[in-house]
Amino acid sequence: METLYHQTNKQIQEVQSFMGRLENTDRQSVHLLENELQARIDQIFSHLERLEILASKEPPNCRQNAKLRVDQLKYDVQHLQTALRNFQHRRYSRESQDREREELMSRTFTTNDADTSIPIDETLQLNSNLNNAHRGMDDLLGSGSSILTGLRDQRGTLKGSHKKMLDVANMLGLSNTVMRLIEKRATQDKFIMIGGMLLTCVVMFLVVKYLG
Repeated sequence: METLYHQTNKQIQEVQSFMGRLENTDRQSVHLLENELQARIDQIFSHLERLEILASKEPPNCRQNAKLRVDQLKYDVQHLQTALRNFQHRRYSRESQDREREELMSRTFTTNDADTSIPIDETLQLNSNLNNAHRGMDDLLGSGSSILTGLRDQRGTLKGSHKKMLDVANMLGLSNTVMRLIEKRATQDKFIMIGGMLLTCVVMFLVVKYLG
């Protein structure tokens, strides 16, 4: 298990390094880098599935620690996956806006008579304002989606960690009072997470309603 664990951890660090290159990669090569990153992330998820099986076969005194280490790797790679999807969403929005701008600039304007004119400058300014508004809304929606995904991932991780803490507590023979305090804290964290998700949904609804 140790060999596979260190190999997977090294792959996560490599993906983190490649993620830093996305913003500076030219448009012709960014697709290749995105595909390579996604392939590496998929391979990491595959290794994590194997690590979960191996962790469950560890001796009882080492099993809890092994599962926590695997959960930490899973948490890291889930955030990398979210970051990659968020970058792709922003790139798609930029490319769409660039295409619309090129179409507008290449459009041929005609007049019916000498007294008819088209306010091209005003049209371009209006289009620029609309693109800025759409870009801001897309970024906000992408951030909201990223936050919701992160909250769902954290919820799963917290639930797993909570169960493991209870198991460890039972093994160590902690008092019932300490156990109740742990459960109370987990319940509070759950309500905070749900409140954050609801607030994000409300903000996204208001943005779509008033800016869409």
